[in-house]
Amino acid sequence: MTSRSQRRLGRTIALHLVLTPLALVWLFPLWMMVVFSTMPDNGIFSPGIELLPHGNFLDNFNNLQRDTNFVGAIGISVSVAVTYTFLSVLLTSMAGWALARYEFLGKGLVVAIIFGTITLPYAVVLIPQFIMVARDFALANTWIALIVPPLFNSLGVLFMRQAFSMMPAELFDAARVEGVKEWRIFLFVALPLARPMLAALAIILFLASWNNYLWPLLINSQPGAMTAPVALGTLIGLTKVSWGGIMAGAVLLTVPMLIVFVLLQRHFIAGIAAGAVK
Repeated sequence: MTSRSQRRLGRTIALHLVLTPLALVWLFPLWMMVVFSTMPDNGIFSPGIELLPHGNFLDNFNNLQRDTNFVGAIGISVSVAVTYTFLSVLLTSMAGWALARYEFLGKGLVVAIIFGTITLPYAVVLIPQFIMVARDFALANTWIALIVPPLFNSLGVLFMRQAFSMMPAELFDAARVEGVKEWRIFLFVALPLARPMLAALAIILFLASWNNYLWPLLINSQPGAMTAPVALGTLIGLTKVSWGGIMAGAVLLTVPMLIVFVLLQRHFIAGIAAGAVK
């Protein structure tokens, strides 16, 4: 083994020695969530520390389903998240394409405003948005209210603007010379080239919609229209808290997202790396 290979092996071992404890620290709360989801309510707060699963997960899930219709809430969350992700990726891609490839009056001002919206806390726009949607448009307790107001994503617009700016302009000019219309250039040339960035953005937006709690809590007051995080929050009462049901629901909400991220992490990392370097 050469000295260079030995140094590379030493760096790899040192890196794993540092990252493995950090990974265990990050994974420990997730493991305890799984353990708590298999324990009865009185066992979660027992004096001893339990590190192995028990056998009460089905009981906790049945109680969760009885109290919240959690399966239906998950169906609503999936439908809302998928629709929101598709529409938001499409709109942010169109906005990013326009800001990257077209010149128009006030373009710099538009980019500056989009940058400025990133600095605004969500609480600043939450109440005005609620008043406009619920009172002025009378869209409370509708799917439109869940999906449409959060569609604009300034970070997504800037991310896709950066992605399209990295592409060679000569490629699109050649397509225009061949007589290809602008919308076809966008759909069949630009978007396929931006596939890794689109995948990364889609994962981020899907997770944001899946985990969104505050806006669905405000805009939907009907039990049958609750998303899964809101339904899970209803288990916290003034006199009783169903901790076993909460932990079971948290596992059902978390495990699919971990699986999706593990399966798509290659696209996610490639998209983030490609969008961060110009």
